[in-house]
Amino acid sequence: IEMEGDSRFPDVDTDGSEKSEEMEIVVNVGGVRQVFYGDNLNQYPETRLAELVNCLSGGYDSIFSLCDDYDPGNREFYFDRDPDAFKCIIDVYYFGEIHMKKGICPICFKNEMEFWKVDLKFLDDCCKAHLSEKKEELEEIARRVQLILDDLGVDASESRWKRCQKCIWKFLEKPESSYPARVIAVLSFLFILTSSVVMCVGTIPDLQVVDAEGNRMEHPTLDSIETACIGWFTMEYVLRLISSPNKLHFALSFMNIVDVLAILPFYVSLTLTHLGAKLMELSNVQQAVQALRIMRIARIFKLARHSSGLQTLTYALKRSFKELGLLLMYLAVGIFVFSALGYTMEQSHPETLFKSIPQSFWWAIITMTTVGYGDIYPKTTLGKLNAAISFLCGVIAIALPIHPIINNFVRYYNKQRVLETAAKHELELMELNSAEGKATGSRSELEDLSREGKEGPFYSSRIKVSHSDTFIHLLSEEKHYRTRLQSCK
Repeated sequence: IEMEGDSRFPDVDTDGSEKSEEMEIVVNVGGVRQVFYGDNLNQYPETRLAELVNCLSGGYDSIFSLCDDYDPGNREFYFDRDPDAFKCIIDVYYFGEIHMKKGICPICFKNEMEFWKVDLKFLDDCCKAHLSEKKEELEEIARRVQLILDDLGVDASESRWKRCQKCIWKFLEKPESSYPARVIAVLSFLFILTSSVVMCVGTIPDLQVVDAEGNRMEHPTLDSIETACIGWFTMEYVLRLISSPNKLHFALSFMNIVDVLAILPFYVSLTLTHLGAKLMELSNVQQAVQALRIMRIARIFKLARHSSGLQTLTYALKRSFKELGLLLMYLAVGIFVFSALGYTMEQSHPETLFKSIPQSFWWAIITMTTVGYGDIYPKTTLGKLNAAISFLCGVIAIALPIHPIINNFVRYYNKQRVLETAAKHELELMELNSAEGKATGSRSELEDLSREGKEGPFYSSRIKVSHSDTFIHLLSEEKHYRTRLQSCK
């Protein structure tokens, strides 16, 4: 409907005498009214609120391209957005920076900033860190969902070798994929335990045998068990390497390097035993073989592959380098100070055990860590007083950084459980949406759809992504905008 130019905005002079700097506008966001002045909003002319000041002369088309509704009598703009997020965003016009309130979803807040056309550079650093953490969580959920969908899908265009390669990879790397895969994982775990027990039992003198030269060696039965375990580890590693989708990443992975270190000593010692005697003296060969046998302890770290608790502990320690460095710094300062004091105070005693400051370092270490072997101890009164203060300071120095390390472990463990639950929840929502409009829906339909071939991000256009609060934008090619009522609470 065409409207008269004078009746559209009766409060604005037709000659444009009212300047945008002096203009006052009212913004109603989710029922919360805010009054703004043009001089404040024009500080950031690229934002949506600044565009509102200059859109009145452009007619209704220009106005409704920026807002949901408009009252020309009160010059009031209406928006169906989150008012809590809006209260934080308008701080940029008064303070030049934005702080995100506690309880607001970081991803939703980012979407609100994009709607109001406010650059993320105005967000405070602490809030940016929270946003980055939430982005990483969503990327991890998307990665897990995509991996599960890749396992369900079968691309008919792939060669038979590629399909066989994927089956072997799932069989060895994903115990949750099938019952035989779980059996293989348990069997591998038992081989690791058996190999570790054999390595320990083989050092018992009563179970060792004496060779023709009088040297003690492992019992042949234990040696056979060890060979069988190494054969299993070798076969497992080779199959995983062959079926790996990215062989370079596989070879450089920490756990795979541990696997190589657990297997390699056996073959090197076997080579030295049969060929080394021709190249070097027999005693040197035996020493080299014994040193390589010590490296067999690396196989105990293979347990981390089958233990989520050990993996969580490893990641928690990696995230606690700062706290661990603080602990070592405390101990280093205390060791240096108390060892120097102990050496000085014990010099007056004729039978002193503190011969030098470097030798006193050992005493300071075992005292501050409350081990106390008793091989070195003070004999003077001042020396005993120094020892008492040192182990009290040691207890405090060790106790202070322990709490943050434990918090990192608990936080990471809980985070992994939440991510796993969120990935399963997203898959369930996708499955329910794929069966929308039918009387009953089952997982078999998701598998049938995946067999049809990859027709999109989820193998088929029939599988619909969810629009719940756990919606993952990273998994969809479409741009979804959620209203205030759909925002995370």
